[in-house]
Amino acid sequence: MAFGALVIGDEILVGKRQDKHFSFIIQALAQRGLRLAWCEYHGDDPERLTAALKRTFASGDVVFSFGGIGATPDDHTRQCTATALGVSLALHPEAEREIRGRFAGETTPQRLKMGEFPVGAEIIPNPFNRIPGFVVREHWFVPGFPQMAWPMVEWVLDERYRHLHNTHALKEESIFVFEAGECMLSDLMYAIEAKWKKLKLFSLPTMGKDGSRGHIELGVRGDPAEVAEAMKEIRAEIERRGHPFKESLA
Repeated sequence: MAFGALVIGDEILVGKRQDKHFSFIIQALAQRGLRLAWCEYHGDDPERLTAALKRTFASGDVVFSFGGIGATPDDHTRQCTATALGVSLALHPEAEREIRGRFAGETTPQRLKMGEFPVGAEIIPNPFNRIPGFVVREHWFVPGFPQMAWPMVEWVLDERYRHLHNTHALKEESIFVFEAGECMLSDLMYAIEAKWKKLKLFSLPTMGKDGSRGHIELGVRGDPAEVAEAMKEIRAEIERRGHPFKESLA
């Protein structure tokens, strides 16, 4: 099962707000031995958002969607989700109960719209202000406000996906290579990737302040059982080629 994320809102794309959900979801998953496979940013464009949701529903991935579930004209996520699934929106009875419990005598039809979810959805409890999110087809829709969204996501991960904890655990190991450009090491990189199918190789070059060649962080991440053996090969080959390297820059 792959985990993905959607971050929704024009305010992110035009720079009025800086996204914080991307780093959060990476960390929240990593703390549970899981990892993020992909993340997409979308503005408040119903057509594009509906198309994206149709695609992600078809993927079978677990998706966390942040933003766009309020009741103002620029909040399209609830309707786009319903459209992508070919169903209608309806006031969810549990969501109505939570909203009325939150606002009591100040409950209005506009506020109740925040509880209109695609038919067949379930609610996600919101410990911050009781305005729930919703889940349908392994897609978990939460507000854009971190103080609401993040506890909701952590609840989902611990209550609904605990059985998957530590099933995506990765190990990462690398060295810092000097006096070599990436083009000088590309044959080694291809050879390592061809041999170690459960690993992903990465190469992160750093340029000197004056534009001169700095160093390359060369390493692999993936199946813990294979990382150490692959790195032995990398170290031996770098040494054979005469490139100095360090285990860390500390």
